[in-house]
Amino acid sequence: MTTVFLRQLNFYDASSVLSALRALVDAMGGMGQFVSPGERVLLKPNLLSAEPPDRCVTTHPEIVRAVARLVLEAGGRPFIADSPGLDRFAHVAAKTGMSDVARELGIPCEELTDPEPLSMAEGSLFHRVEVARQALLADKIINLPKLKTHAQMVLTLGVKNLFGTVVRQRKAEWHYNVGLDRGRFADLHLDIARSLRPALTILDGVEGMEGRGPGNGTPRHFGLLAAATDPLALDAAVAGLLGLATDDVPLLRAAKRRGVLPEHALAGDSPDAFAEAMRDVHIPALDSLHLIPRGLRWMGGSLLASRPRQNRETCIRCGKCVAICPAKAMTLEGDGRIVIDYGRCIRCYCCQEVCPANAIDFSKGLILRALDLLRR
Repeated sequence: MTTVFLRQLNFYDASSVLSALRALVDAMGGMGQFVSPGERVLLKPNLLSAEPPDRCVTTHPEIVRAVARLVLEAGGRPFIADSPGLDRFAHVAAKTGMSDVARELGIPCEELTDPEPLSMAEGSLFHRVEVARQALLADKIINLPKLKTHAQMVLTLGVKNLFGTVVRQRKAEWHYNVGLDRGRFADLHLDIARSLRPALTILDGVEGMEGRGPGNGTPRHFGLLAAATDPLALDAAVAGLLGLATDDVPLLRAAKRRGVLPEHALAGDSPDAFAEAMRDVHIPALDSLHLIPRGLRWMGGSLLASRPRQNRETCIRCGKCVAICPAKAMTLEGDGRIVIDYGRCIRCYCCQEVCPANAIDFSKGLILRALDLLRR
C-alpha cells in the first residue's frame, strides 16, 4: 500500500510554496528520508516547451525552487534537467524560469543528453530503452510533474513525466515505433518509470491544464500539491480525484492489465478540499481504439482514428509540426498549407502537442464515432 499525500495550495508566492512543500515532505518523514548528504539529485520538472509559467505547460519555477531548497537543506546536490522534444533547451530554461532558479540557488540547470541503455526492471515488456546519461548517474531522482490533460493519453502526471528522460527526438522515434497502440505506449512509460525508480514524486497541481493538453489546453486552478514514493500510485490517486476510472486512463489500464497497479491510501488534506476544483474538468475524449481487436488496429490507424488537420485561420506557419512528426507525414507548402499524408500518419498527435498556436484540429472516423457512442 502506497500513501499519497495531499496538500492544498492556492498561490505560487515563494513563502507559501516553501511552507506547503515543507509540510508535505515532513509528513512523509522529511527530505532526509529521500536524500542523503552529498548525493547528486536530479530534479526532473516537466519542461515540454518554451512557455512562460502562467501558460501552465511546464512545472512552475517556485515548485522547483522550493524542492531544491529542501534538498540543499538535507545536504544533497540538486540539479535541474530535462530534454524538451523540439525547442532549444537554453530557450526553454529561460522562458520557464528554470534558469533564474538555478542562478539564484547556485545549482546546475542542464539539458538531458547522451542516451545510454537503462537497466530494465524485472517484468518489463521493453528490453532495451535508452535514457539520458545524467538520469542514470544521479544518486536520486525527484520527479516534478505538472497536472495536465493529454490528447493522446488522457492525463500526463508522474509516470509520463519520466518519459522526458528519453533524449529529444528519440521520443518521436518511440511514438513511431508504437504507432496507434496506446496500450503499448503506456507499457513503455510504465517500464521507464519502474526502472528509473524516482525516490520521490511531487505533483504541481496548483495551476494545471484541462482540454487539449499537454501544450494547448486551458489553464485551470486545482489548488493541489500531491506527493508519493510511487509515481503510479500518485497518478491513480489524482485520476480518482478527477472522477476518472482506471479504464478511462490508458496508463492505469495498462498497469491493471499487467498486475502492477498499486493500492494506495490518501493522507494529508481531505479529498473534499479539492472536490469543487476537480469538478467537470474538460478531459479529452479518446478514440475507442482499445475496443478494436489488435489484429485490426492497422485498419483503425489508416481509416478509423481521428485525423489531425490544419486550422489555417490560426496556423502561424512555424513548421514545428512538420519538424516533430515521427512518421514524416507532414509537409509545409509555400502557400502555408500543411499537407498530411494520412497513409503515413500514425495518429500520435505530436503535431498537436508542439503547436504553439493550437492550430491542429481533429476529424474523427465514422466507426470510432459509433464506438464512442456505444462506450457511453
